[in-house]
Formats: sequence, C-alpha cells, structure tokens
Amino acid sequence: MMIAVYIVVGLVVGVAVGYFIRRNLASSKLAGAEREAEKLLKDSRREAETIVKEARLEAKEELHRVRSEVESDLRDRREELTNAEQRMLQREQAIDSRGAEQDRREQSIRDRDANSQRMSDEINNAHAEAMIQLERISGLSAAQAKEMLLKQTEEEARHEMAKLIRQIDEEARREADRRARNILSLSIQRTAANHVAETTVSVVNLPSDDMKGRIIGREGRNIRTLENITGIDFIIDDTPEAVVLSGFDGVRRETARLTLTKLITDGRIHPARIEETYTAAKAEVEAAMEEAGEAACFDTNVHGVAPELVRVLGRLKYRTSYGQNVLNHSIEVAHLAGIMAAELGANVKIAKRAGLLHDIGKAIDHEVDGSHADISQQLCKKYRESQSVCHAIQAHHQDVEPQTVEAVLVQAADAISAARPGARRESLENYIKRLESLEKIAEAHKGVEKCFAMQAGREVRVMVKPGEIDDDSTSLLAHEIAREIEDQLDYPGQIRVTVIRESRAVDIAK
Repeated sequence: MMIAVYIVVGLVVGVAVGYFIRRNLASSKLAGAEREAEKLLKDSRREAETIVKEARLEAKEELHRVRSEVESDLRDRREELTNAEQRMLQREQAIDSRGAEQDRREQSIRDRDANSQRMSDEINNAHAEAMIQLERISGLSAAQAKEMLLKQTEEEARHEMAKLIRQIDEEARREADRRARNILSLSIQRTAANHVAETTVSVVNLPSDDMKGRIIGREGRNIRTLENITGIDFIIDDTPEAVVLSGFDGVRRETARLTLTKLITDGRIHPARIEETYTAAKAEVEAAMEEAGEAACFDTNVHGVAPELVRVLGRLKYRTSYGQNVLNHSIEVAHLAGIMAAELGANVKIAKRAGLLHDIGKAIDHEVDGSHADISQQLCKKYRESQSVCHAIQAHHQDVEPQTVEAVLVQAADAISAARPGARRESLENYIKRLESLEKIAEAHKGVEKCFAMQAGREVRVMVKPGEIDDDSTSLLAHEIAREIEDQLDYPGQIRVTVIRESRAVDIAK
C-alpha cells in the first residue's frame, strides 16, 4: 500500500517538475524568438531606408540626364531652324536674281523679234522689188516662171526615173529569167505529161445497128429506164454502130457507159436487168474511184490522207475543168510544187500535199455552196489536215493573201499546169473577148499606134508613135500597161507586154 502511495506521489511530483521545466523552456524560446523578430525588423527597416535613399539618388540622376537630353534637343532644333531660315533667305535671293535675269532675257527677245520683223519686212520688200525687176526683164510672170521650172523639173525627174527603171528592169529580168528558167524547166521536165482535152460526152460502140432497137425497147421503156436511173442522156441517132452518152457529171456518165457496155455484152436488156447492172456498175465505179485516189497518193508520195479524202480525191478522175482532167492536173500540181519547193528550200511535204488536195472541192462543188477553193479548204480542215496545207489550198486562187512560201508555190504550180499548151481548152467567144480586153487596155494609152495580142493572149505587142513616145517613156508605158492588165484581168501564168519603138523594144512580164 505504501508502495502504491509512493508511486502515485512520485508520479505527481514528476508531472509537476516536468510541467515547470517545459514552461521555463517555452518562456526562454519565446523570449529568444521575440528578440530575433526585433532584430529582423530593425534590419528590414535599415535595408528599406537604404533602398529608398538609393532610389532617390537614381531618380535625381535620371531627371538630370533627361533634362540634359531635352536641352540638347532644343539646342539642335534651334540650330536647324536657324539654318533653314538662312537657306530660305538664300533661295529667295536666288529667285529674285533669276527673275531679274528672266526679265532681261525677255526684253532681249522682244528686241530681237522687233529687229527680225523689221529685217523680214525689208527682205520682203526687196524680194518684191526683185520679182518686179525679174518679171520686167524676163517678160514672164512669177506663175509662168514657176510653171516652166516645174515642167522642166518634172521632165528631168521622169527622164531619171525612166533610166533607173530601165536599169532595174534589165538587172531584175536577167536574174529572174536565169533562176526561173532553171526552176521551171527542171520542174516541167520532170513532170512532163500528155494532155488531151476531155469532153462532156462518151461513145459506146455497138456490135450492130440492131442493138439500137433493143436498147430503146418496146415503146422506149428501156432507154427511159436507163436515162432515169443514170441521169444521163442516151443519144441514138444516125451514127452507125454507136450510142452517144451526154452529161456534165463524169461519174454518172462513166457509170452509164459501164452499165450499157455490160448490158450489150450480156444481151439481156429489160428494166429489171438494167437496175441490177446499174447497181453493179455503180459499185465498180466507186471502187475504181477509190483505187484512183490511192494511186494518186502513191504516185505523189503523199501518205496519211484520211480515207474519206482519198475517196473524194478519186472522184476527180471523172471531173474535168476546161477539158483538163482534174485528178491528172492535181497530181501534176503536186509534182511541180514539190520540185520547186525542193529547189527553193521550202517544205516539200506541205507543198506536195497542198498541191494534190488543192482542187478536191471540185468533186463536190455541185453539192456544196461556195468556191471550190473554200470547199477544198473546209473539207481538208474537217479531216484534220494541217493549218499550212489548208491555208495553201485556200490561197491558190487568191481568195486570201498567201502567207507562206508553200502557198505561193502551189499558186505557181497550178498556173503552170493550167497554162501548159494543150492542157485546157476554152470557148472561141471567151478567147476572143480575152484578146480584145488585152488590146483595149493597151490602146487606151496616149501615143499607142497599134496593139496586137499574140500567142493566145500570152504576149501583147504595142507599137507606139515615135514622135510622141521617146525611148525613156517606153519603159514607163510598158509598166503602166502591165499594171493595168494585172489589176483588171484574171489570167493563168504570165502575159508579156512588149512596147516597140523604132529605136528600141521594152519587155515587161506580168
């Protein structure tokens, strides 16, 4: 029991002692913390006072620096304003001096103008007096003297011009003749072809005159069927053992000729057989036309032509122009244009292609409106021929101005082929009219005594009056006649104008 009491008393004493010890420790720690806080507060106050003093010093220094800069800026601006005022004063002084100088110059110019006007009046008066004296001495008025001077000057100018023209003509003729003869002779020599004028009729020979009655048929039914199907006139007259087929369409005429030939060979002639034979003959003619087109392309070495164009080209085998076979003419133009293009360094393929296709529109010109040159160009453009080929085709009759060398060569080749002797025929009436037109143009000029159109209109010879036309004027006259022929007439090839005087002759080709 006592032990428990001792233990409890000990615990109470221990607790009390511990409490007092902790209290003393806490009081000492609190006092130390307060002292540390007061020390920190004093240090902070000292640092704050130091920072404030430094900030005041820096502010004073910055204010002093800004004031110095502002004062320096103001001094610079005052100096600039002072300099600007000085420059303005100098400029005003310079302007004033220039204005004074300008006034002096204007006054000097006015003085000179007045002096010039006075001198001009004196010169005019002197000129008028001199003219009066000249008119009195010469006995001519000023207008008469001027007219004489102009006439004399005109005669001298015409004389010099005629001499120059004659010299240029001679030089150009020599060079042109040499080169043209070389190119054209080579071209024509290499494409020499026989030409026979084709007509608008075909003749079918009969084995006997009895066949005429079978062709006519009972009450003329056979011949009516033939004419209705073929569109060709069958002329059965007194010509022994022959039937004449007449028509302008060469394809139809050939189909009719082939139909009649097959019927005569077969011997069975009646409307049903006529229709069967006509169908077979038409297919045969179409095949022949396609073969002719392919052969033309092969002969001229023109490849890659659209099949439709080849078929249309073959139709030209049965088309004529002034009696000349158009397909043969196209082949010849292709050869001529190709040879001339090779000689001149132009594009041979374009020249040949355009030459072969230039008249292809004649195969369908009865079906389409327009000139054959436009139809040919549109047809070739439709089947994607090149722009150069289409242009040369369109320009071969001067429907448009030629823009390429190949177009000019196709023109020349077309004219050469058409103008070849025997290539084409024309009616007597047109022939006489053309000759009369040539002679009429030449006879309309002053000083012309006689005029003769020769060589089927290829040459015009003009006889002049020696008293009215001198040697120099013959060159001018030949040029004038040639120019009028070129402007007023259409003709293939060249026409040579020869002006003949007693002492000399002048040739001009147009």
